Amino acid sequence: MDLKSGYPFWAVSNGLMQAFPRLAADQRCDVAVIGGGITGALVANELAGHGFDVVVLEQRDIGWGSTSASTALLQYEIDTHLVDLAKRHGEADAALAYRACADAIDQLHDVASAWRDVGFARNRSLYYASRRRDVHALEEEHAARERHGLAVELLSAARVREDYGFDAPAALLSTQAARVDPYRLTHRLLQRLQKRGASVFDRTRVEDVKATSRGVTLRTDTGMSVRASHLVIAAGYASQHWLKKRVARNRSSYAVISDPMTDAQLGFLGDTLLWETARPYLYARSTSDNRLLLGGEDDAVDIPAKRDARVEKKACTLLKRLHDLFPGLAFTPAFSWAGTFAETEDGLPFFGPHPQWGPRVQFAMAYGGNGITYSMLGAGVLRALIERRRHRLWPLFSFQRMDR
Repeated sequence: MDLKSGYPFWAVSNGLMQAFPRLAADQRCDVAVIGGGITGALVANELAGHGFDVVVLEQRDIGWGSTSASTALLQYEIDTHLVDLAKRHGEADAALAYRACADAIDQLHDVASAWRDVGFARNRSLYYASRRRDVHALEEEHAARERHGLAVELLSAARVREDYGFDAPAALLSTQAARVDPYRLTHRLLQRLQKRGASVFDRTRVEDVKATSRGVTLRTDTGMSVRASHLVIAAGYASQHWLKKRVARNRSSYAVISDPMTDAQLGFLGDTLLWETARPYLYARSTSDNRLLLGGEDDAVDIPAKRDARVEKKACTLLKRLHDLFPGLAFTPAFSWAGTFAETEDGLPFFGPHPQWGPRVQFAMAYGGNGITYSMLGAGVLRALIERRRHRLWPLFSFQRMDR
């Protein structure tokens, strides 16, 4: 599956950090993980860190799928407002999801703190009303988040203009956000796991999976086999190929990144994620080398050739929208790209077994705008399921919620 177009910044800036070996002999393990992107790396890290013998299998080079195209905004805010999520799943479960995502930012900090070169930094998050008619929804959202202990401030139009220098009728400001280089973090996690005895294989395609009540057998395109007690399918947006019925819609998102800028040029964008209420939304974040990354202009295109052809035009649109907000900001484009992402109906991910496969096969589908945050949470959910423990998030992240 072709998951990206153009020149994704993380792939360009980092290159092929390390070539892991191809699978050349049969393997046995406690847990096999299909997928060597950020989701697979976080899941493998969680399992290996708690005593499981893990084998990771990636069909491309490690991190070379959608991870290299991710813009990696780490937020607790779900694309579905807390107020709207409560209408679907009840206020208690909606608040549970939001609070868990807030906790996940701290968990990601703990994971990333092992390295100084993965671009992790704490940020604020400024979520502004794109139109005056969105103000009431922001006021309701502010009240709901405060009611459930989430620290957030409602800013007036005057405050947005005074503190941030652009015009918006209102905004929500929170401090629980962060940024990271997802490609480099993926490599660092899997390099460390390999040094500690886990097996990581790239350029290894799994073509067949057979699951029984006792375990799972995987067959690769070169005839090798992996026998595991459990399987986690963390193949990103290609994971749906393992299901007879799709559970999410694949879409395309576009991004453009600047040349390095000065602190003065970046201003508040140096430590604040910016995004808006309109859907699809424009968003912006800085990087550890003082570049400004813009993203958005999402569309329903799921055909690589069509997505490829749209990158330049979409990048121009993103730049125009930035200029409309900040006319004096000097932005020199360096690279632009597009990547596949997936949306579920309620904005929540899927972690756990699917009825089609039975309890030995777990899915890690961190779909939505905050996929890395979901991956951090989902790693704990999957470990609990494999250990036959109940996890508080599993009912909300499971495939069973579709039957409610």
